[in-house]
Amino acid sequence: MMKENQKVIRSSFWANLFKPPTDKTDLQEILQAIPLFAQLSKRDFSMLFNIIHNRSYVAHEYIFHQGDPGIGLYVIREGEVRIERKLDSAETISLAKFKSGDFFGELALVDDEKRSASAIAESEVKLAVIFKPDLDEFISHFPKRGVKILQGISHVVAVRLRQLNEENIKLQSSIKKHSESKYGT
Repeated sequence: MMKENQKVIRSSFWANLFKPPTDKTDLQEILQAIPLFAQLSKRDFSMLFNIIHNRSYVAHEYIFHQGDPGIGLYVIREGEVRIERKLDSAETISLAKFKSGDFFGELALVDDEKRSASAIAESEVKLAVIFKPDLDEFISHFPKRGVKILQGISHVVAVRLRQLNEENIKLQSSIKKHSESKYGT
């Protein structure tokens, strides 16, 4: 029997293992606002909920580390997540901050590469997670619904690639201007 003055240590592992079912209405609203799932109907969502896992993390806890296998897509239901990349043993840069309604890790659904950055909970975080093996099985059982999700992923990747191209053009232009002003060419 536990004494009154003993402390209960909370473990995110055990908390995640026995997570209650997803609040579908709330989560459906969040997912519908994400381009990956924009084409899905209510019926599609009801089937998708079967492969969504709830996870909770405390502030400063790693969701995944740079170099870990990419295993799933994360949708933030509550809280904030920071994405950072270690450049070398001494330098780490912050790449992005995501908040409720944002998502990250979508490339893990289409390739088998390792994580290129780490994800860290900035506060207490509640996530909805779709793991790649579950999505692969979902697609094999429901190919039409799977195609809608894959088209959504393709759209997101295309938008992000265009943004990166624009940023690259601006950087190249800035480097060229700096070089010309410094060396007078």
